[in-house]
Amino acid sequence: MRVLVTGGRGLLGEATVSALVREGHRVRIMQRTSSEVAARIEGVEEVLGDVRNREDVRGACSHMDAVVHLAARVAVTGSWAEFYEVNVVGTQHVFEEARAAGVKRVVHVSSPSVAHLGHALVGAGATPADAHSARGHYSRSKAMAEIYALDSDSPGFAVVAIRPHLVWGPGDTQLVARIIERARQGRLFVVAHGNALVDTTYVDNAADAMAAALEHAADAEVHGRAFVVSNAEPRPVRELFDRMAAAAGCAGTIRSVPFSLAWMAGAISERIWAKRETEPPITTFLAEQLATAHWFDQRETQAALSWAPKVSLAEGFERLRQSFL
Repeated sequence: MRVLVTGGRGLLGEATVSALVREGHRVRIMQRTSSEVAARIEGVEEVLGDVRNREDVRGACSHMDAVVHLAARVAVTGSWAEFYEVNVVGTQHVFEEARAAGVKRVVHVSSPSVAHLGHALVGAGATPADAHSARGHYSRSKAMAEIYALDSDSPGFAVVAIRPHLVWGPGDTQLVARIIERARQGRLFVVAHGNALVDTTYVDNAADAMAAALEHAADAEVHGRAFVVSNAEPRPVRELFDRMAAAAGCAGTIRSVPFSLAWMAGAISERIWAKRETEPPITTFLAEQLATAHWFDQRETQAALSWAPKVSLAEGFERLRQSFL
């Protein structure tokens, strides 16, 4: 198929493009600024554009058979307007212009946070997105976007939402880089001893799941639904932090902060950092995430998508270690 990937320059974006090319698809990527992705992956076409600009999206969707919509504002700070314009309005532009261009299937990349309401998720499935109760601007805007996306599913226009959970791997500037930076500075901490079990997803597994979702998007048991994707290897938060820091050669003591103190510090930080460009050291959402179990039953996802993770956590951590040599 001819596949448009929006937001193809990040860790998951580039891995997804590579997976699609390996499956024999012809890929066009759309992003706001040029990157080296097209140069590194043979046969990939790059167009510059912004999902907030309908004309840009219209041009990018032209002559495409399918879309993988990855572009999003992912941050812990920023105004509601910023998140809404990219994650909600941008998604509406992509879906409306894709349908008008004759696209037949769309994989919408969402997040498990759209259904995380602050309580533990233990062996959970992909419960419906809840835009009213989702925590924070990012989760709320992504919930709205997913609801819109799945509501767009119709005969001849198959839509599936994939929620990859905590994607990481070599070159990750989000989860891994932040943990390592804090470990090097002696500022790495966990909440409530870091005992909460959490799923993560090695990036290559997440990318393969995207390709599988595109392949099966029109299947009766797939289209119109959301699926959580993970390695299905839940581990305590402390262990994950330890192993990521150790991969970079900076393992050390990790402090534990009581949940009540972490949540209070997050509330204060959110107010102080409300108009700053830098990220706060803690937020209420992060405190909840670090203190609350959230791992997912992958049997339905794997069966519906005919997919299973190929890279174990152990192998992923070894690849991460090798990347620092």
